Amino acid sequence: MWFEHLTYFTAVERPDLLAAPVAAAIHLIPEAMVFEIDPDFADTEAMCENYGLPIERSANIVLATGFRDGERRDVGCMTLAHRRVDMNNTVKRRLDVRKASFTPMAEAVAESGMEYGAITPVGLPWRVWVDGVVATTPWICVGSGLRTSKLILPGRTLLDLPNAELVEDLARDV
Repeated sequence: MWFEHLTYFTAVERPDLLAAPVAAAIHLIPEAMVFEIDPDFADTEAMCENYGLPIERSANIVLATGFRDGERRDVGCMTLAHRRVDMNNTVKRRLDVRKASFTPMAEAVAESGMEYGAITPVGLPWRVWVDGVVATTPWICVGSGLRTSKLILPGRTLLDLPNAELVEDLARDV
């Protein structure tokens, strides 16, 4: 596997390496593994380069917010790091809002209970849309809720989360 050179642990056995909401939900993905990183390399490109991980096996979540008739609508959109979420069409249309925007950082951190740059769908209190290419990727690297570690898990397991839904063509290659 592409991550054999890392020192990793079963995530359920190392909740100390996970943000509290992630630790509370990690039992939903028992296959998940966790490895420690230097927080200076938490951003995806730097992490991949520093730890020798392929960018096409790293996934990011984009948090989107829109409003309809005074009602706030939030969603986390999960896609591979080399793809971009289609905010102006797919997200806006599926949220049924006039405009979908990136959720402000302070709100995302406060509402998720996770650190900025490490937010993950595991333990996220919002709906999560999983791009079809993520679901078919055998193993992916995602945030752990903390900038000091990352999770590795089968992409399909994100669909085991109670708030997750498969959304084909959620993102496009860059």
